[in-house]
Amino acid sequence: MTEWIDIAPLDDIPKRGARMVKTALGCVAVFRTTTDEVFALDNACPHKSGPLAEGIVHGNSVTCPLHNWVISLETGEAQGQDQGRVATYPARVEKGRILLDRAFLRAKAAA
Repeated sequence: MTEWIDIAPLDDIPKRGARMVKTALGCVAVFRTTTDEVFALDNACPHKSGPLAEGIVHGNSVTCPLHNWVISLETGEAQGQDQGRVATYPARVEKGRILLDRAFLRAKAAA
């Protein structure tokens, strides 16, 4: 059974923006697209651990601010010739609030 945690209002994250969210179970980067889709990923780029929450959001991807690696917000996979992956976490918007799946955050905290 999925247990959702309410982490913030959707409007706390600008369109094509991101925020690092600290929860009792760990930290994740939460991204918002121009169409108000929300994605949650580990914040560290698979290349050199760049802070993805500080990257540029375009479409359903984010570009790492350190070395311009492009990461899919949907899969966490590096795009193009780059190889690597970051963990993704279920996220959704309900009544204008961003929700994350507690079970996935627990798994991250235990790892």
